Amino acid sequence: MENIITSKDNPIIKLYQKLSSSKKERLQYGLFVLEGLRIVEDALKENSSITHLIITKQAHEKFGSNIFQADLRDTKIIVISNELGNKISSTDTTQGIFAVCRIPVQKKMNFKENGRYIILYGLQDPGNAGMIIRTADALGIDGIIMSNSCDLYSPKVIRSTMGSVFRTNIFIENNTEKLFEILDVNKINTSAAVIDTDAESINICGFSGKQAVFIGNEGNGLPKEVSVRCNRCITIPMNGSINSLNAAMAAGIIMWELKK
Repeated sequence: MENIITSKDNPIIKLYQKLSSSKKERLQYGLFVLEGLRIVEDALKENSSITHLIITKQAHEKFGSNIFQADLRDTKIIVISNELGNKISSTDTTQGIFAVCRIPVQKKMNFKENGRYIILYGLQDPGNAGMIIRTADALGIDGIIMSNSCDLYSPKVIRSTMGSVFRTNIFIENNTEKLFEILDVNKINTSAAVIDTDAESINICGFSGKQAVFIGNEGNGLPKEVSVRCNRCITIPMNGSINSLNAAMAAGIIMWELKK
C-alpha cells in the first residue's frame, strides 16, 4: 500500500477542504470536489477530468487498487487515514472515497429545434437545485440554465444531483440582459412559472417549438421585472388552500408537462 497520509496539513488535503467550503476557492482554482463511490464512478464514465483521487485506508482495503475500471494515468491517487477521511467528509458515514475534479469549460449554448429548457433564476437551495438537475436528466430535458442561483459546483448541489450533473447540459448566465438576449436571438418561447390565478394553467397552455420555463426563488418566486419579459406566465393549478409547492416539486411537474 502507498504511504498513508495522516496530516490535515498535507497540501492536497488542504486544497480539498478549501474547495469543499469556498465558492471563491473553487472559482480561483477551477476545481471542485466529489465524495462517494457512485458519483466518482459517474464522473469517470463521462470522462470528467479528475486530478486527484483520495481514498481512505479502509476503502483501499475494501475495494482494492483497481477500484475504478478507468484510465487514471493523469490522476494522482493518494491514500489517507480513516480518521482524516472522517475529518474531510461532508457526510455522517463516509465511504472514504473523494476526488478533486476540474470545472469544465462552458460550451456555447446550442438550442435544439423543439428543445425543452429550464431556467433556474435566483434559486438558492442546493438540494432543490440538485434535485431539479436530477429530474431534468431523468425526463430528458435538453438543458438547464442557472442564473443568479446557488453555486452549481458546491458539494451539496453536486451530491444532490447523484451524478446527473455529468450527463446534463447545464449553462450559467448571471447577466439577465444577456440571458434574454440569448433567448431572443434563438427564438425561444419563454414562460414564467408563477403563483397567480390569472396565469395560464400548465395543463392546458400547450408547449410548441423551442420552450424555456423560468423557475424562481424558493421564497420570493420570480422578480416582476423577469416575469413580465417572458412571453407568458404559467401556473400549476392547486386544490384547497394550498397555494405553493417546493421549487423542485414544481419544476418536476413543469418538466413533465414540457416533455408530454
